[in-house]
Amino acid sequence: MITAGRGKYKVWLQHHYIGDDIVFFLGGGQRSHIGGVVIAEPKKKVEAIRLSGHYDDIVLLPIAEAACEKYKKKVVAVGGVHVDNATKQEIDLLVENCKKLVKKI
Repeated sequence: MITAGRGKYKVWLQHHYIGDDIVFFLGGGQRSHIGGVVIAEPKKKVEAIRLSGHYDDIVLLPIAEAACEKYKKKVVAVGGVHVDNATKQEIDLLVENCKKLVKKI
């Protein structure tokens, strides 16, 4: 598992292989959840699903794209991060921490 950030802004990413393919699980903040799913396949258009009321696909998309590009495999990224009553600055911090995870893939 890789992590970025601290306290209620800490996010984490772990992965599991399914055959030759990889599933990445993203969580963190005060409550992890499933807010979106992104599927990346080499040389194909990336597919994203945003669950109602969530915007987690925004941070899942770069995770799936980076892992697909690096490993040349089908990748699914699923999960979400949540901080209660988050301000714009708190959301920006969570997004920045998720970007740090992408660099560690």
